[in-house]
Amino acid sequence: MRGLALAGGGGNITLPHKEKAAAIVDVSSEAVRRTGACNTFWGQDGKVHGDNTDVEGFRRALRIFVDGPSQGIRALVLGAGGAARATLLGLLEEGAGEVLVYNRTSERAQAVARRIGGQRARVVPLMEELGGERFDIVINTTRVGLNPDDPAPIDFEILDRAGAAMDLVYGKHQTSFVNAAERLGIRATDGMEMLVQQGAVSFESWGSKPAPIELMRDAVR
Repeated sequence: MRGLALAGGGGNITLPHKEKAAAIVDVSSEAVRRTGACNTFWGQDGKVHGDNTDVEGFRRALRIFVDGPSQGIRALVLGAGGAARATLLGLLEEGAGEVLVYNRTSERAQAVARRIGGQRARVVPLMEELGGERFDIVINTTRVGLNPDDPAPIDFEILDRAGAAMDLVYGKHQTSFVNAAERLGIRATDGMEMLVQQGAVSFESWGSKPAPIELMRDAVR
């Protein structure tokens, strides 16, 4: 990684190496410092620079999905891994009013909320505590849904109503999360657009040309 960057190159990093990469880069973006993960690197002025483009990629995908500003929205984030950290930071940077975080291991959710969320993030220890609550959007950041037979990571009927549902999982099949939302008439999308947008941010980090978004969308379809 260092040799490639200092030779004038760059690249993307995927799981499970993002946290290790964050410790290697010489110059970290705010997204890397806040999330503790790096997925994009390049060489500049004799140093290795790093960014976590999942944050900006999520923000761009969210704006496209909601077709407008996200300021003041109330969101529920499922999961407490690296994708949850990027999502929570992206939501707060977009001006979300309140973000609730749920994870099967409550301690991990607490750690994410403390690191990223401050006073605008609240942990939900038990899913049953959400009964009757309303959210503008529910976002799945877990890996549940990678396999076609996976159950949905949440029972939408627990909630009073979700305005929209966004799954960061993507693949050739429609995820169980998206299926569960659409059965209840909730507008839903998977993580394909976020994949494209974070790739576009990475592409733009490596040079001065804008990313060929439509070509990138065609490539992942």
